[in-house]
Amino acid sequence: MRFKVVITYDPEYKGYVVDVPELFGCMSQGKTLDEALTNIKDAIKGWLEVEKKHGRLEEFEEKEVFLGEVTV
Repeated sequence: MRFKVVITYDPEYKGYVVDVPELFGCMSQGKTLDEALTNIKDAIKGWLEVEKKHGRLEEFEEKEVFLGEVTV
């Protein structure tokens, strides 16, 4: 399965916070990008296991997503 993630640098934490918009509440963090991405993979696996255990896991279809940034 593939999931889109949003990675944000947190200057207070001095590391990266990763959010998975498709999986409500699934987040992780890491001091480096590599650490953050490794940690979010573990978080996604755990999130999916818990949802499956409770019978709440739905089918995920891959969606086309456009991601950009706008400065105002």
